[in-house]
Amino acid sequence: MSDEQDKTARIRELNDAFRKTFAGGRMMMSASVAALPHMVRSAAWLKVSEFNEWDAGNDPYHEHDFLTFELCNRKFFWKCDYYAPDMQTGSEDPSDPAKTARVGLLMLAEDY
Repeated sequence: MSDEQDKTARIRELNDAFRKTFAGGRMMMSASVAALPHMVRSAAWLKVSEFNEWDAGNDPYHEHDFLTFELCNRKFFWKCDYYAPDMQTGSEDPSDPAKTARVGLLMLAEDY
């Protein structure tokens, strides 16, 4: 495996752990998701944590940093961004948890 492949595999591993456990970063939601009923929001977060339908169309860089699903006749997006620990700039190395603060954002498709 090349260094780039190793980094991608590590980013994917960290993103999966973050998405499944919500640990290792901040999970946020758009105002339109926050306005949905509690049961819908809870079901959406569960869909995020259990998502496992990765393919070339939704994961071209193999990092598991974006997903989409439908729930209650609404299309949802979730994406993961990588910031420096001070949250002022992007991370210089998303494969290094000491240099990266992950932020997951759950939104409706129309928010994007």
